[in-house]
Amino acid sequence: MGIFSENTESKLNSLLEKSYDAEKGFEKACENVESSAIKSFFKEKAEERRKFRTELRKELLDNGCEINEDSGSIKGAIHRTWMDTKALFSSDDEESMLEEVRNGEKAALNDYNDVLEDNQLPPTTENILKLQRNAIESSYNKADYLEEVL
Repeated sequence: MGIFSENTESKLNSLLEKSYDAEKGFEKACENVESSAIKSFFKEKAEERRKFRTELRKELLDNGCEINEDSGSIKGAIHRTWMDTKALFSSDDEESMLEEVRNGEKAALNDYNDVLEDNQLPPTTENILKLQRNAIESSYNKADYLEEVL
């Protein structure tokens, strides 16, 4: 075990897993939209989550923690299947995909805020998590804006 409490280490590993889920979700969403602006947004977000995973993995390893494999969660796989199904039967694919992004980003914000409540985080870990949370919040707001302009 590393410098984090067992609970915090578990939550950080969960963020790592959920970052993988989000990355794959954005890639999947990109397949289900036609708009070049929205496609670009989804590609950017997938790359951002890949970067988040790299940062989280490094932070865990640098602090003596074990990391979970980056295979994502069953819940994430089910959500991606749901996105495909929703796109298949929806006449407003892009709006539906953006709505799913907003739902996912809202859940991610809650997860990050939960981890950030730990007052024992080293400054480097706290800084990484705050920067990632702020990027997710920006993503949530942009998805909301894109949905409004459709």
